[in-house]
Amino acid sequence: MTAMEPRFREMTTDSAAAGRLHVLGSAAAIVELRGLSKRFGQRTVLRAVDCAVGRGRVTAVLGPNAAGKSTLIKVILGMVRPDAGEVLVDGVLVDGDPGYRAVIGYMPQAARFPENLTGRKVVAMLRDLRGSATPVDTTLLDEFGLAEELDKPVRTLSGGTRQKLNAAIAFLFRPSLLILDEPTAGLDPIASGLLKDRILAAARSGASVILTSHVLSELEDLVDDVVFLLDGAVRFAGPLERLRRETGEARLERAIAGLMRRGAR
Repeated sequence: MTAMEPRFREMTTDSAAAGRLHVLGSAAAIVELRGLSKRFGQRTVLRAVDCAVGRGRVTAVLGPNAAGKSTLIKVILGMVRPDAGEVLVDGVLVDGDPGYRAVIGYMPQAARFPENLTGRKVVAMLRDLRGSATPVDTTLLDEFGLAEELDKPVRTLSGGTRQKLNAAIAFLFRPSLLILDEPTAGLDPIASGLLKDRILAAARSGASVILTSHVLSELEDLVDDVVFLLDGAVRFAGPLERLRRETGEARLERAIAGLMRRGAR
């Protein structure tokens, strides 16, 4: 990637559960998480999370099941309120006003579109909600070859076609922040390649991308930075190249496995 490298710093925490944290900070951050904590009942899901997402960079949020990844994404989206700490998106404090979401394109792992609407009507409905003055980008719909599928009710679409529609909608309003949850799941190799190309193009144009995936081989050629969560705490945050150096592993999958083994000790 050609985007400017963010600045990094390391800090320690007194929390024995969190251990040593590697905290990513950037003067050009589009997302900043400061001291973020969240509990559900007796279970702590996020533990004093501090990190930032640089502009024009692709950041993977990784970790095993129940590490806190989904909760972290939901906090950024304003779907879950943290018990402590704060979130800034594009310099705006997330405090209940949904207006900041205008800069976000979100691709959930499984989109819930109105089943009786056609894909074309779903797109039209979203454009109406955003307002006619909002510029749109429908090229991904064309690249996926969805022209004939858009006039069919969503309930009749295959899982892969729904996922293509899901991806195209995330990019529809030219967001400066894309949040993509398992973006290539259910896509055929051609569609997956098209989506990866679009992710890289978005980053080159200055957009920031946060993505999650359990298929780490899918991320090798996409990711600039990695945030690794374990038991709700950030155990690594920084460039992929630094992760490779610190673990001695060239492949992302093996590097993450090394972090998990360290955390188990």
